[in-house]
Amino acid sequence: LRYRDRTQLLFVDNGSTDNTPALLRQFAASQPIDVKIIDQPRPGLSAARNAGWRAATGDIVLFTDDDCYPASDLIETVAACFHNAPIGYLGGRILLYDQEDYPVTIQPLERRVDIAPRSFVRAGLIHGANFAFRRAVLEAIGDFDEKLGAGTALQCGEDVDILRRASFAGFSGAYDPAPLVFHHHRRRNPADISKLKAGYDLGRGAYYVKALLDARSRSTYMKPVLQSVRGYINERNFAALRR
Repeated sequence: LRYRDRTQLLFVDNGSTDNTPALLRQFAASQPIDVKIIDQPRPGLSAARNAGWRAATGDIVLFTDDDCYPASDLIETVAACFHNAPIGYLGGRILLYDQEDYPVTIQPLERRVDIAPRSFVRAGLIHGANFAFRRAVLEAIGDFDEKLGAGTALQCGEDVDILRRASFAGFSGAYDPAPLVFHHHRRRNPADISKLKAGYDLGRGAYYVKALLDARSRSTYMKPVLQSVRGYINERNFAALRR
């Protein structure tokens, strides 16, 4: 990464049991910027994200995951996107790091998508492996939902849920292809892919349920949720016919 002035780098150790803390301390001591190591032993990606953003001091909080390789200009492109538009949150492109991995958990879209306040936020448009918020937005809407995300029974959905909450709190956002990370997820086995997709179905369902239970977003989400459910049922029926 090429660091900008006043960049702060935070690592959240989410209950590791190996030599991760020692490696992080060694790395931190070798860097020319402010590096913080945060211990969050309570398992779950949302708990880790909450510990990270609350310890951050910057005006922009950028998130990625532990199996991602950021492009060298990631910080610069994210800062430029926020500088050039009055947005509260931002998502970026995600490509495969290893072309042998299955093309899943990526976002290769090469055009910008603006998201108006109080809009439907489609699951999959913006991924938590490459998204950012103005700190003021996070302070306004609160933490990631710790019932959602990796390490919980619902497995995912914490990223798109917080985007919906930001949208219905009145903030605009965008997907922009300029900020880029490479995802090294290592999934190639069909059984692993099926398990992953089942987890996505579960998390997406929880996301839609939360949206329908929230009076602010219910009317906006009703039609696309019904369309998504019909599409899911039709896809399952077609798969059953093929078997």
